[in-house]
Amino acid sequence: MSMKRALISVSDKTGIVELAEALAKAGVELISTGGTKTLLEQAGVPVIGISDVTGFPEIMDGRVKTLHPAVHSGLLAVRDNAEHQAQMQELGLSYIDLVVVNLYPFKQTIIKPDVTYEDAIENIDIGGPTMLRSAAKNHAFVTVVVDAADYGRIIEEVQATGDTTLETRRQLAAKVFRHTAAYDAVIAGYLNEQVGETFPEQLTVTYEKVQSLRYGENPHQQAAFYRAPLASRGSLPTAEQLHGKELSYNNINDANAALAIVSEFEGPAVAAVKHMNPCGVGIGESIYEAYRKAYASDPTSIFGGIVAANRPIDADTARLLSEIFLEIVIAPEFTTEALEILSQKKNIRLLRTGIEPSSSKKNAAWQLTSIDGGLLIQETDLHRLEADQLQTVTKREPSAEELEQLRLGWNVVKHVKSNAIVLVKDGMTVGVGAGQMNRVGAARIAIEQAGEHARGAVLASDAFFPMGDTLKIAAEAGIVAVIQPGGSIRDEESVQVANEHDMAMVLTGIRHFKH
Repeated sequence: MSMKRALISVSDKTGIVELAEALAKAGVELISTGGTKTLLEQAGVPVIGISDVTGFPEIMDGRVKTLHPAVHSGLLAVRDNAEHQAQMQELGLSYIDLVVVNLYPFKQTIIKPDVTYEDAIENIDIGGPTMLRSAAKNHAFVTVVVDAADYGRIIEEVQATGDTTLETRRQLAAKVFRHTAAYDAVIAGYLNEQVGETFPEQLTVTYEKVQSLRYGENPHQQAAFYRAPLASRGSLPTAEQLHGKELSYNNINDANAALAIVSEFEGPAVAAVKHMNPCGVGIGESIYEAYRKAYASDPTSIFGGIVAANRPIDADTARLLSEIFLEIVIAPEFTTEALEILSQKKNIRLLRTGIEPSSSKKNAAWQLTSIDGGLLIQETDLHRLEADQLQTVTKREPSAEELEQLRLGWNVVKHVKSNAIVLVKDGMTVGVGAGQMNRVGAARIAIEQAGEHARGAVLASDAFFPMGDTLKIAAEAGIVAVIQPGGSIRDEESVQVANEHDMAMVLTGIRHFKH
């Protein structure tokens, strides 16, 4: 076999002239359409139009040009099938040995802020995927290329042998079906959103590879990092790494958790995370003050942790950050001086989100969790507590200062593994009890961590108290106010305990389990 004829039609023109020149030099006849044909002609590459092959003009604004038997017979004919050969000769048809196609930019169209539904629909490619699928199906004889990164490989093999290897054709065919499946998944997702289809009878999702990872949670597990095609600005997959070695699987999980926490706050906030749980969260008038509080929350656990800020990192904050070992620092931006200071630490990773995270989390994607043989999908927990949602159920109302601390605790406990208890005082967490099998155990851990700082602190619980025992140990520790969802059949018992110890307690009516 030798390659004699190629059909080239691309939206992304990257590297296409160089490929076409190499193919023409190797004696391959080139067929092309529209803008690709014009570009090749301008470059002096010999090319014939698709209408010369089909004997039919491009019509309907280019919607119909390659959807023709003269094209698809040339792609689908089985070359060693005598009947197929006879039909091709009888009808005067020619084989097409190579297809180079990339598709209308549907994803790039729908991410435009002013895109209309009509524009989106017009950018659904029909002829391109059809040619790709035809060529990929017949990859025993036809080479199909959808990625400019593969042009060099094609040039090398054609120059060396006059054709591509079967191994190459198989690999490229697999890539084509991945590509068209992803393309259709984005279209389906867009149309589902337009018609309000939340949980369709068939769910097709697609992700784009960011990088391979050295390993997963443990060295014996393989892993890779992917991002959603429409990942929002300010999310971890769209962040820019400014310094440091490659991210690990655990780094990415922890960094995402830290970013989610600081996204809860409109004012300056810093979160330090270890193993997907916050070890320290602080708020303040500046990011410097917020970091000092986050560090003071738990100076031991923050070592080797991940720190996220929702404001740019300045030089003063960078100096503090550089005093201890941190795996990652994430921020909307780093000043030039801050970057110079932190970059002196070889192993720290610096990630820039580009915008304040809190402004990017209004419409987060669905949360997908794999199970053995299946998938769970739910809305991301984006609930924001409003003042009018709070119901005081005790004799004493929380003071304005206590209320501010309660709101901080509530924003943090939402991101702690259940059962979760968070203690807050003076704009910072002072105790975190995470992932316990009962709420009393979580409270004891948080109180023990807080030590003397528990006295005068407030307590946030991610779910209701099934009985009054947790409130009793909180009262003994000197807790002055509590925020919790309420809803237990024994709520009155907790209210009674709070009243006995002059604690204020407010209910939110919202639970924040996190498993």
